[in-house]
Amino acid sequence: MVGSPRAVVADDSHFMRSVISDILEEGGIDVVAQAKHGREAVEAVAETGPDVVTMDVEMPEMDGIEATERIMATRPTPILMLSAHTDEDADVTFEALEKGAVDFFRKPGGEVSMEMSRLQDQLVEVVGSVAAVDPTDTSDVASARTAGSGVDTGGAGADGTAGTGTSDPDTAATAYVDNPTVVVGSSTGGPTVVEQVLSDLPLAADLRVLVVQHMPSGFTGRFAERLDARSEYDVREAEDGARIGGGEALIAAGDYHMEVTGYRRGRLRIGLTQDPPVNNVRPAVDVTMETAAERVTDPLAGVILTGMGEDGAAGIRAIHEAGGYTVAQDEATSAVFGMPKRAIETGCVDGVAPVNDVAAAVLDAFEVT
Repeated sequence: MVGSPRAVVADDSHFMRSVISDILEEGGIDVVAQAKHGREAVEAVAETGPDVVTMDVEMPEMDGIEATERIMATRPTPILMLSAHTDEDADVTFEALEKGAVDFFRKPGGEVSMEMSRLQDQLVEVVGSVAAVDPTDTSDVASARTAGSGVDTGGAGADGTAGTGTSDPDTAATAYVDNPTVVVGSSTGGPTVVEQVLSDLPLAADLRVLVVQHMPSGFTGRFAERLDARSEYDVREAEDGARIGGGEALIAAGDYHMEVTGYRRGRLRIGLTQDPPVNNVRPAVDVTMETAAERVTDPLAGVILTGMGEDGAAGIRAIHEAGGYTVAQDEATSAVFGMPKRAIETGCVDGVAPVNDVAAAVLDAFEVT
């Protein structure tokens, strides 16, 4: 992309279109068109060829889901969904991500202008990050995901090189270490990737799984429900004091850090805090990884997936120094290669793998040889 990103802003509210457009313009993003419903958004993308679209979820004539699907079919363009804080909008937002949207941003409520002003720097940063995504690569990843994982993928080995891979990691002949734990961190472009990784983890591995996905409150509960339906694991949103054992997974609750506060006989105890943001985010991957590295005494792995920023780099270092195994998603399949890149730059990443190989890489580390 050369010069300032060019954006189309789609929202059925004239006021919100104006507020969002003003914020983006002030942040150095050129708003080339506005649309009051999905049909206009599709037309505006065809006419102006923008670098990014901010797409309202609920709009008349054509909603954000259908508009996203049509744009991805006719002129693939990075799309950021703007979603209200409701259960219905949360469900629709995840559906839009399945259709090819890169990420979402929670629309402000109440005193809209005041809250949006508070969030303006974050919105500009996210829109700029989404604009840099190659939507063709994202589509390729989605195609690989829906094709299934029964392919010899060759995950990264413990020495950082490509592993041998396996056509079906969940085989009767495979034996795993006792009481393994994996901590997964992700941000921009992450929800569908996290879904891919968890769906590839067999129950036979008896993992304890902790997931930190940068996501606002009001969405993580629905996210956990979706992962529970698509994974062999029992997945739920984390609550303060929660405990999990093998075959269970917790998703960090929006706006709360998730700490590992205790570990005994293969069971993790979790605490939630609203301590200040770390790396400008809450929940922060570093918090969960560092506390896991401090308290988990059985085999441990850390995984960093797509996302902007540096959250997770310190956590990966902590897991590595505690003797754990670490994996980062590769650049080719990352919507945004910020977090994986920062993790790799620590020198503490054992393997770098495309998204379809991440689960296999983790399983390789936990196999009994």
